[in-house]
This record gives sequence, C-alpha cells and structure tokens, in this order.
Amino acid sequence: MATDGDPSAPTPITASPGDGPALTVAAVARRLGVAPATLRTWDRRYGLGPSEHSAGSHRRYTGDDVARLLVMRGLTLDGVAPSEAARVARETDLHAEEGDPTPRPRLASVPGTGVDERSRATPTLVIDAALRGDEGACRRLLAAPEKDYERWWANLVEPVRAGLAARTVLARPGEDADALVVDSVLAGLRARTAPLAHAHVAGRQVVLLLAAPGEPRPLVLHVLAAALASHGADARIVAGPVEQHRVMEIAAMTRPAAVVMVSELGAPDLAVIAALADAQPELPQFVVLADDDAARALPLGRSVHRARTFAGVLAEVTAVCS
Repeated sequence: MATDGDPSAPTPITASPGDGPALTVAAVARRLGVAPATLRTWDRRYGLGPSEHSAGSHRRYTGDDVARLLVMRGLTLDGVAPSEAARVARETDLHAEEGDPTPRPRLASVPGTGVDERSRATPTLVIDAALRGDEGACRRLLAAPEKDYERWWANLVEPVRAGLAARTVLARPGEDADALVVDSVLAGLRARTAPLAHAHVAGRQVVLLLAAPGEPRPLVLHVLAAALASHGADARIVAGPVEQHRVMEIAAMTRPAAVVMVSELGAPDLAVIAALADAQPELPQFVVLADDDAARALPLGRSVHRARTFAGVLAEVTAVCS
C-alpha cells in the first residue's frame, strides 16, 4: 500500500492484466483514487466499464478492465483529453509480452500529446511501475534518449523522483522504488553511451564531473555526462571520495578541457575549486549551484563560472570543447 501527502492520490495498481478476483465499482475506485461516479462516466461515455457478470447480474471489473483504467487514469493525469485517453486505453495491448504487466499502447501515436512507441512514458506510468517493483517496465519507460537529455531529465526523470519522494510507502525488504528508478536511469545511460565510449575520436577531450566533497553524487551528474558524451566529449565522473589532493592529481594527469561540479547542498565545500584555479588558472571550471547564498562563496574569476541550469552548463562546456 502507498499513500502520500495528497489524500486523493491514487494507489498504484499491483495486479497484472487478467489476474486477481473480479472487483466492484467501489473497490476499483479506491484502488485508482477516483470517485465511483468517475468510473460510471468512463463506462457510459467511453466504454471502459466492467466486463464480468456475477450472480444477480452484478457487473465486476476484471484484471484487464483495471489495467485499461490504469492507462486511462495515467494519460488523463498527464494532460491527455479524456476521449483520446479512452481511445488509447481501449486499444492498448495488455499482453504484448509474456509476463509483462505493463499496459502499452498499440498505436503509433496519440495526436497532440507526443505519446508514441518511443515516448509513451509519463511520470505517472513510471511511478506506478516503480511502486509495483516492475524492473522491466521501468527500464523500458526510462530508456535514455538519443539526444535532448535536458528535456528527458526535466520532464520525466525529475518528476518521477519528486513524485516518489512525496509518497509514504510500506515496502518489503529489498523494495525501494526510487532505487529502482535510479538503477533504470543508469542502465539506460550506459546502454546509450557505451558505443560512444569505445569510438575512437581524434583529439577527444576529457571533461571531469564531480560532486562537492562529502556530498552524494547527484543523479543529474550522470545525465549531464551522457549529454556531453553525445556532443563528442570524453565525460568522466569522479567516483569515490572527492578529496582535494585526489582531484588535483586526476586533473594533473588528464589535463581536462573543463571541470564541472554539481552541488545540491546549501553550503557545499568549494575549496577544491579554488585549489584547481590556483594550480591550473587557465582551466575552465563550471559550478552548478541552485542556492544563491552558496554562490557567494564561489571563487569567481576568469576561469571559474557559476552555471544555473542543465542547458546552460551543457552549452558552456560544449563550447569549450569545440
């Protein structure tokens, strides 16, 4: 079971299509987080009603019925018109792969929504997949793009993680929806950038990316590295302890074209930036800080720059490497 700060938020569907007992309108309404009247409207207007009859002619929702309603609810939450969402839900292939509980549209596209076989993922669908522990669905929905990593990060990955962070979940041992999302994102980035890593590019320049000392590496650091790799840079993330002497040694050995630090802290340790600026005054450094107070401690100069956005730092570093 999962709840969040919004009492009207839907509970994720955990049953696979076709599985489980037939459910009443009230039971399905509770599971989807919608009013029973909404389900009756979807039945009357769009034909998304219960398909099983029990004794006394009472109609019940099957697993397939609920799966289609999950598609309907997910698309409407993401801004798709109800009539269009219902069309996609009715034509969704519920059994595209054996053992695959994730409903997927058969159609090539949903007009006016940008939803197609390559971009059908929405935050709602990913959150549902993560909460039910469906690793295969998470990896498919979070497959890294060929380009436009900024849009992928801002419109899909960030909202998914924010949505999961807002939920209180009763998880079993080994279950962690956010960890599943992070693993899926990293797997997608590896798959997308592996061919680039082995391609021989004459004069390819190294770009070092690191978190602030003592700070966990933000996931966006990997996304930024993948975006830089797609622009021809040999982007490398400094893993392990970010200690000043180690960073200085790495910079001396690799002679990077640029260094990027990303911090999500209010008061990050910026001493390594100052030390690098002293040791290699011509080395361009870009520090991504969301907090204005932290930025006041940044040793700005000819080679040290503050970046505020993903797009901004990507453009700056790409220009340096070109």
